[in-house]
Amino acid sequence: MNIGVIGTGAIGQDHIRRITNKLTGGRVVAVSDVDQDRARQVVSDQQLEAKVYANGHDLIRADEVDAVVVTSWGDTHEEYVLSSIAAGKPVFCEKPLATTAEGCRRIVEAELACGKHLVQVGYMRRYDQGYRALKKVLDDGVIGEPLMVHCVHRNPTAPGFKGDMPITDSFVHEIDVLRWLLEDDYVSVQVILPRKTRFAPEDVQDPHIILLETAKGIRIVAEVFVFAQYGYDIQCQVVGEKGIANLPEPAGVVLRKNAKCSVDILMNWKDRFIDAYDVELQDWIRSASRGEMNGPSAWDGYVQAITADACLEAKRTGGIVSIHIPECPEFYKR
Repeated sequence: MNIGVIGTGAIGQDHIRRITNKLTGGRVVAVSDVDQDRARQVVSDQQLEAKVYANGHDLIRADEVDAVVVTSWGDTHEEYVLSSIAAGKPVFCEKPLATTAEGCRRIVEAELACGKHLVQVGYMRRYDQGYRALKKVLDDGVIGEPLMVHCVHRNPTAPGFKGDMPITDSFVHEIDVLRWLLEDDYVSVQVILPRKTRFAPEDVQDPHIILLETAKGIRIVAEVFVFAQYGYDIQCQVVGEKGIANLPEPAGVVLRKNAKCSVDILMNWKDRFIDAYDVELQDWIRSASRGEMNGPSAWDGYVQAITADACLEAKRTGGIVSIHIPECPEFYKR
């Protein structure tokens, strides 16, 4: 499958590298970036036989491009995904699908009108081995019906974060993966603001405590702490009627030395989910080559945007905010 990549920043370069060197069934034949010099440099550095296009829309329309990967900045995602749908080409879009729920709705409507599944959103946690093991425990009913979830999203630091990005850039992963784990939609949210860490920028509240309720009555308590200093730490515990299931920790050697027992903690999100990114993109290549789309859909991106908007309103008001998710079209039910 001939792939065009729009956006040659850090994540774009990573995806180009994995498609070229690690995965099978795809090759990068076109790239585009607002910084054309950077795009040309990436083609040279990675020794690609790829054409550099002046803009993403020209890349999408190119005859040699079978499918599109969108890794440009978030404000451009909607237009490139819509353009890919109009061209009838599969598109893998890193989150966010669009920067507003209304933008996501437009993408959903365009895909419904097209009548073909073309859009996958880059929520890589669904492809993480640990999360998949946890989901199997829940699906098999090992701990009975889930009652509560406790989860943590901590970064050592978050360079460039401003405003509400701890929610819109970090917590969105929990929004998607917990909905997938529980197979349940959210109905309300409350955001509690603890004492602010001195390591956060002036315009960033950190940490947050986010309380979600699902349609089945499951209560979720999530901590988002993106300037936690000590490491990149993702935790998830599901409390069921008959037991408790925890997300496995990343593999690490336990050391006993100098009267201490210790295990290393990762410091980078790429290291924590590098295998998930590989599995995710490989699945997309195989599925798109068969005319299918098996990963997170445009509808999932829309639901995430609605939920994130409710989180921001709850943060602003301090109250409990209802989350109104429309009925899922049959097109997106699996």
